[in-house]
Amino acid sequence: MDKVSKRLPEAFLWGNSVSSMQTEGGWNEGGKGLSVYDIREATEFSSDWKVANDNYNNYDIDFDHLKKLGMNCYRFQISWSRVNPDGDGAFNEEGIEYYSKLIDALIDRGIEPMICLYHFDMPLNLARKYNGFLSMHVMKAFVDFGIEMVKRFGDRVKYWITFNEQNLFHVPEAFRISGYLKGEQTLDELYQISHNVMMGHVKVANYIHENTECKIGGMLAYSESYPATCAPRDILLARKWDEFINYNLLDAFVHGRYSNEVLTYVKNHQIDMKATEEELKELANLKSDFLSFSYYASSTINSNLVSEETPINYIMKEGKQKNPYLESTEWDWQIDPLGFRDVFNKLYQRYQLPIFPIENGIGVKEEWDGENEINDQYRIDYHRAHLQAMKDAMFEDGVEVIGYLGWGLIDILSSQGDMRKRYGVVYVNRDNHDLKDMKRVPKKSYWWLKKVIETNGEDIE
Repeated sequence: MDKVSKRLPEAFLWGNSVSSMQTEGGWNEGGKGLSVYDIREATEFSSDWKVANDNYNNYDIDFDHLKKLGMNCYRFQISWSRVNPDGDGAFNEEGIEYYSKLIDALIDRGIEPMICLYHFDMPLNLARKYNGFLSMHVMKAFVDFGIEMVKRFGDRVKYWITFNEQNLFHVPEAFRISGYLKGEQTLDELYQISHNVMMGHVKVANYIHENTECKIGGMLAYSESYPATCAPRDILLARKWDEFINYNLLDAFVHGRYSNEVLTYVKNHQIDMKATEEELKELANLKSDFLSFSYYASSTINSNLVSEETPINYIMKEGKQKNPYLESTEWDWQIDPLGFRDVFNKLYQRYQLPIFPIENGIGVKEEWDGENEINDQYRIDYHRAHLQAMKDAMFEDGVEVIGYLGWGLIDILSSQGDMRKRYGVVYVNRDNHDLKDMKRVPKKSYWWLKKVIETNGEDIE
């Protein structure tokens, strides 16, 4: 069948996604309190988090680049410790005013703001005092923070998500991103963290639906995983991974309940996730206006590498192997546009809600010589293939898609703090240990993406 080359809907959202700690800087400005990232020191291959790309002081410059691209959506994160320095004390009006001005700057440029409330930068006070989202106190503090932000900005911000890549709280990564600082990282604790995070989402989402006209949806890092072979156990583990890490969360977002398979596993293995009947009743009222996800690569599971005793939530840690049919980036992320199309269909055909991919991109080591444009044809090829996969899902498979947001399209620190790993169509002139002049320099991909947006996705060549 010929590739689909149709224009996308007129209301389609083209944009960029970022987190606060990877973008803002301003770690000790405007009354901001410390987050767990602010005390992390630089290493050989990572920066500290104090400056990032200094969006705190340069967002007007960055937004002008987005406007010139033709973008009409920007997903950013509110730093919890910037607006509430201790996480559960008094709100910081100077920090709130910063985000108010940022939102107005977007709207003035015709760019739809989209807010994420938590992207792993737990207020340090809550991490040290309560061990992050292992604590019900922290979950309730998050709800207070989230509802206050909705009250402050809900009149201007239509689209909301609570937790970035919420299913990462269902795998061992949870202990790194939840503000958990001490303990034995038990399976019980993993399930307690994931449930507390879910209840944080539930309470904010239910508040939004009961009190505002805003739209909120669940977000996950869709873990597209294939069986390594047609061996039955490979297929079984790949299916179970999908159920536990993807569908369990999606069932809660859409149907207000956890997967019965997951709950049966919890019961059979006597896992104490500390879920009360009252909480499950509150969960039953949850609904989503859309489903959003990040997607960069797919994975492959080899069951021969996974012991029979390994909890399902840990099998990727043992069983992941390279897919021989896919190319890999220099960071060993395997490029798989067809997997992107598959995710659209898994989400839409099963749940029948609008789908919003809000992170997609390729991280590559790049250096600027100070004069010549960076020829990042590999980035053009990556985004073109994924946009085509998205269009095929829309026009061949019937999937309803809200928009397409790239990740870090103005260079930011990677999730590990490594400035060498760049996703942007705009280069930021700094490296891990030398801030240089922080100049913003469009790459070749910038002009290609500008053409794509101008034709509303019709011309992606």
